[in-house]
Amino acid sequence: HVQLVESGGGSVQGGGSLRLSCTTSGSTQWSYCMGWFRRAPGKAREGVATIYPSSDSTFYADSVKGRYTVSRGNANNSVYLLMNGLKPEDTAMHYCAGPTACGTPIRALGVTVWGQGTQVTVS
Repeated sequence: HVQLVESGGGSVQGGGSLRLSCTTSGSTQWSYCMGWFRRAPGKAREGVATIYPSSDSTFYADSVKGRYTVSRGNANNSVYLLMNGLKPEDTAMHYCAGPTACGTPIRALGVTVWGQGTQVTVS
């Protein structure tokens, strides 16, 4: 039973940065795109970023492009999301998930595993 565990969320002031981590349980290595999603209170889930297994290609929602950077660990069993220039509208529960559709728009189509989420709050 594969599990994804996120960490790194927290509260920051506008303009600040956070780095989220997502680790896969066991020795599972993902050979598919993996992604980050978020859900703000009262809003629909939003796809934030996806990354190919080779890390050669990354994709971002327009709302975070230029501020967020997605990357994968060398063992291909972890995914990271570096968030710079955070804004109050970035406040949301952030989830990693896999496998995801590659490319944009970033969709949860085909996702079989979700992490428990980590809260990001920007004031």
